[in-house]
Amino acid sequence: MSTGRERQDDGAAVVEFVLVSVLVVVLVLAVVQLGLALHIRNTLVAAAGEGARFAAAADRQPSDGAEHARELIRQSLPDSYAEHVTVREVQASGVTLVEIEVQAELPVLGWLGPSNVLRITGHAMEES
Repeated sequence: MSTGRERQDDGAAVVEFVLVSVLVVVLVLAVVQLGLALHIRNTLVAAAGEGARFAAAADRQPSDGAEHARELIRQSLPDSYAEHVTVREVQASGVTLVEIEVQAELPVLGWLGPSNVLRITGHAMEES
């Protein structure tokens, strides 16, 4: 024999499942987005630094470092992330440095959606 109280709870589990699963999906998507953003940032940081070290070698030109950085970026990310790589020589405390700057869009919603510009620089002391 069922009471009126049991009838009021019929279907509550379905509603609870839907509400909780929506929150879990949003949380998982947020973690995936954070992971994607960190992957892009770390890849650009590594490529800019390695490109600057490559360009700073005694037998290399600055343009060699920029091309090396582009190639490293293309190995891990879509080609569009390697479009805005610039190189220049700067003076700091009487030392000549090679600076490679990478500008790329950091996606806000996966690979789609609005984005924010990320500017990464890598430096290395130029060898004589």
